[in-house]
Amino acid sequence: MEIRLAGVPLAVLMRTPGYDSDLVRGFALTEGIVLDPDEIASVLAIGTGDDARYELVLADGVHVDPERFRRTLYATSSCGVCGKASIDAVRVAAAAPTGGPRMTVDVLTALPGTMREHQVTFSRTGGIHAAALFTPDGTMRAIREDIGRHNALDKLVGALSNEDWPLGDSVLLVSGRVSFEIVQKAAVAGIPFVAGVSAPSTLAVDLGRELGMSVIGFLRGSSFNVYAGAARID
Repeated sequence: MEIRLAGVPLAVLMRTPGYDSDLVRGFALTEGIVLDPDEIASVLAIGTGDDARYELVLADGVHVDPERFRRTLYATSSCGVCGKASIDAVRVAAAAPTGGPRMTVDVLTALPGTMREHQVTFSRTGGIHAAALFTPDGTMRAIREDIGRHNALDKLVGALSNEDWPLGDSVLLVSGRVSFEIVQKAAVAGIPFVAGVSAPSTLAVDLGRELGMSVIGFLRGSSFNVYAGAARID
C-alpha cells in the first residue's frame, strides 16, 4: 500500500490487508510526520486491491512538508529502517518516558499466553507477527497482526491513538525480535516498556537504555532476559 501526503507519495509498505486506516495513522505518528493524533483529520482511501493508496489528510492549520519524510527506498515488512538517511533520523520525537508501569514477574510471564490466545491470523497461517498492548495488571487493551512486525505495531498505535495519547503506563509485547525501530516507535508513542518473545538487537537495547525504557527479551514460559529498565519489574 502507498501512503501519500498532499498528493506526494511518502512510503510503500508491504503489509497484510486490514486495518489500513489504523496503519496509516500509526505510521504517521510513530514516524514523527505528525506529533499528535489531533493533527490528523482523516485517512482517505484513493485506491483498492493491488492499487491500494491512502491519503493522510491533516487537520486545519497543520502544515507538514512531505518532502522531509519521503523514503529513499520502499519500506518492506522485514526492515523498517531501510531507506532512512541515518540512524539519527529514526529518533523522531522519541523523548525519555516518565515513570511507567511496574510489572510483577507473574503478570509479565503470563502476557505471551494471553496474546497467543488472540492471534487469530497466526493460528490460521503460522507465519504472521503480532503486537499487543497491556495494562500493568496484564489486561490486554488491543492486538494487531501483520506480516511485518513494524506494521503490526503501527496498526496497534493507530487504533489506540483514537482513545488516548500518549500511550503511557502500558506494556508492549511483540511476537518476534525486538528491533531498533520497535523500540523507537514505542518511545514516540510514549510506551515505556517493551517486551518480545525473541531477542532484541543491540541498537534496540542501546536506545532503550538511552531513553530510560524497559526492554525485555526471550519472554517465554517462566523466564525472560532484562536488557534495560529492570527497576520496573517487581
